[in-house]
Amino acid sequence: MAWTMTDDPIALFDSWFAEAKAAEPNDPNAMALATADGAGRPAVRMVLLKGHGADGFIFYTNRDSRKAADLGENMHAALLFHWKSLRRQVRIEGPVSMVSDAESDAYFATRGRDSQLGAWASDQSRVLDSRETFEARFAQMQQRFEGGDVPRPPNWGGYRVTPVRIEFWQDRAHRLHERRLFVQDDVGGWSESLLYP
Repeated sequence: MAWTMTDDPIALFDSWFAEAKAAEPNDPNAMALATADGAGRPAVRMVLLKGHGADGFIFYTNRDSRKAADLGENMHAALLFHWKSLRRQVRIEGPVSMVSDAESDAYFATRGRDSQLGAWASDQSRVLDSRETFEARFAQMQQRFEGGDVPRPPNWGGYRVTPVRIEFWQDRAHRLHERRLFVQDDVGGWSESLLYP
């Protein structure tokens, strides 16, 4: 596959993401999220991209989760998209900020009802004594909100990773890969370079 020629990494991401949505059989918006706590201990997990643009890449979570605790101590993160069917990767690094309550409310309202109820029932990342305990809590939330809308829990919301470094990686035969790096400059533009594979 040939590169899409552009000096705008967000436009290039849009092009690659559109191809991934057409080619990937499951969750083309899945991305690895790497965080580190205040002591520098790293952690990584898969999350789903729920919005993106020039201002950043958005995911949602319980704000009492481990990832949120890490971000409370160190508001920087890295993302990795790996689209195996296209043999491509995109790496993104940058500072993280919380998404507004209004934006979090708007996204939460689009989730399926069971996902909304699950957000209320789960103490994400906390120790769970048994699956039955969680299922009982879920049933309690079903009763609590029966017949009405499910509001967003106060400890649930979005985070935005604002890119300052974006690398596009394209697999090539014999490990002669192509790597294209964009780094944000001091005035909000992007400088571009190629990297050895």
